[in-house]
Amino acid sequence: MNELDDLFAAPGDAETLRRLHAELEHAAARDDLLDVAYTTIDSPVGALLLAATERGIVRVAFDVEDHARVLDLLAQQLSPRVLRAPRRLDGAARELAEYFGGRRTSFDLPLDRSLSKGFRLLVQQHLPEIGYGQTRSYRQVAELVGNPRAVRAVASACATNPLPLVVPCHRVVLSNGKSGEYVGGAAAKTTLLTMEAQLTGEEQ
Repeated sequence: MNELDDLFAAPGDAETLRRLHAELEHAAARDDLLDVAYTTIDSPVGALLLAATERGIVRVAFDVEDHARVLDLLAQQLSPRVLRAPRRLDGAARELAEYFGGRRTSFDLPLDRSLSKGFRLLVQQHLPEIGYGQTRSYRQVAELVGNPRAVRAVASACATNPLPLVVPCHRVVLSNGKSGEYVGGAAAKTTLLTMEAQLTGEEQ
């Protein structure tokens, strides 16, 4: 058997499983077999799936999106070589922990935007211009990207944002001030907006 085959020998306990997985992760990275690394972290809005390519973080997914389904889609859209490999996500996990802890108001992470194209990508590239603790309506975002009539398209771009939280689509709300829909669910959006408002002293 080769070295990778050896890693699949029947483990005797949980510690052995962890060791074998670490060896598999190392071997995959060393042999350039790790295209998409992922991990999961706990947060105030539930478990989050984080995924990254060598280019940067490519996906943030809420529990309600079904993590198994998200991983299947990543295998189809990017590469079947997907492996739980937390080390590649250490920076993203740390910055998200700082965000939820009130110690970070923006993210400084390399992003892989290959899951978005065209107008959706254009909108998502502009979303970080909405500052921490601020909100903009879908119409205002449409104006921001130079197409004031594209309100529905902006809503679609927010709904399909593959990098929620990092790319803050939660800060886009209805023109009447109500929060509106969100990929992580209405409760998660309210939690995020309330948290940011409290830390900046803004009213919601």
